[in-house]
Amino acid sequence: MNRLATIVIDKQYLHFSIAHFTIFSATSRERLHGHNVRIGVSITGEVDDNGLCFDYAVYKKILKALCAKYDEYTLIAKDSPHLKISEDNNFYHVEHNGINMPLLKTDTILLPVLNVTIEELAYYLLNELIADRGLLDDLKIHAFETRVSSGPDQWARCAWDKKTDSIV
Repeated sequence: MNRLATIVIDKQYLHFSIAHFTIFSATSRERLHGHNVRIGVSITGEVDDNGLCFDYAVYKKILKALCAKYDEYTLIAKDSPHLKISEDNNFYHVEHNGINMPLLKTDTILLPVLNVTIEELAYYLLNELIADRGLLDDLKIHAFETRVSSGPDQWARCAWDKKTDSIV
C-alpha cells in the first residue's frame, strides 16, 4: 500500500446560517432559532509520486456548494417520529405536540434526518460527501471525516473508512 496522509480542510468560508429547533420528545422541543453552522473535513488519501494526495480544490468546491445549498434556510427533520408534516401550495405545515407551524416552502428544506442537531448534520453531510464512490476511488481516498459546529468549541464528528465501508 502507498503512503497515506490526511488533509484537513477547515476554511473560514465553510459555513451556513440556518433556523431550526431541536426535538427532545413528543411533547418537548426548542423554540425556532438560528445558528451559524461551520463545517470541516479531514480526508485521508494515498500520496502519489509527486508528494500529493489529491487536488484539494475538488473538495473545497464541493464543500462550498454544500454550504450554499443550506444557507439561510429553515431545516426541518423530515424523519422525526415526533413531527407530522403536510403541505399545500406555499407552505409546509409542521406539527409538533398538536401545534401547527406553517413554514414557507421557499425558505424551508426537509432533511432526511431524525433531528436537526450537529450530530445528525455531521452524519448527513458525510453521506452527501461520500455518495460519489467513483470520485473517492479516482482520488484514492481511504477515509473521510466531517465536523459540524453550531457554535465555538462545540463540534460533532462522523467518519467513514474505506476498508470497512462503515460510518462511525
